[in-house]
Amino acid sequence: MDKQRPFERRRPVRGPAYTLADFKEKYGLDCSTAEDLFIRFGPSSIELDLLMSAKRRAPSFNELTKDMPPR
Repeated sequence: MDKQRPFERRRPVRGPAYTLADFKEKYGLDCSTAEDLFIRFGPSSIELDLLMSAKRRAPSFNELTKDMPPR
């Protein structure tokens, strides 16, 4: 988190902007993951909240049944 990778924002920021530290703390992320997502998706709280919500979605049928023995 010491270095900030440069990025060029092509879209306007939607909603209030997170700081990297706020985003990391809110979702309990490690430094490298938080920085990667923050750089790729920007500081938009709306976009980052939607992203993190999608990452917490319900597991797929394959994930639920992967440990079941085949019939």
